[in-house]
Amino acid sequence: MTEKKKKAFYKRWWFWVIAVIVVIAIASGGEENSDQAKTNEEKATTTTATPKSEEKKETPVKEEDTVPREYKAALQKAELYAETMYMSKAAIYDQLVSEHGEAFPPEAAQYAIDNIKWNWKENALKKAQTYAETMSMSDSAIYEQLISENGEKFTPEEAQYAIDNLK
Repeated sequence: MTEKKKKAFYKRWWFWVIAVIVVIAIASGGEENSDQAKTNEEKATTTTATPKSEEKKETPVKEEDTVPREYKAALQKAELYAETMYMSKAAIYDQLVSEHGEAFPPEAAQYAIDNIKWNWKENALKKAQTYAETMSMSDSAIYEQLISENGEKFTPEEAQYAIDNLK
């Protein structure tokens, strides 16, 4: 009888999947900490630069200090979707509130949509370019996909801008 030798753990597929996930988690965790360090450094700089006579005065509470953490997180996620996936406002809102997506409360998602500053026409154009290049779609098919409730959910104006500027 011949016995099969077991593969070394580092030669198994599941080991590499776990390794990739760990590397990604470490890489993304490092970026957050560096942003926090910059923010903390800025706060430290502003507190040490104030003279003692001004320390006793009350500083007004900034609006962003009163915004709940979850609302800020929804805004960051919305910016990520807009920047990397070229999504429309409506599609981002749906993704933020979806139980299969981010599962933010509707109020947090609406805060994100109300406060994101983005060029939605450019996102429509980039999405249209993707459809044109990868799927070889006609202009009318791209337009329909861009405005479809089951598609990208851009406004007709944003979709028309995209079609007019496709190269």
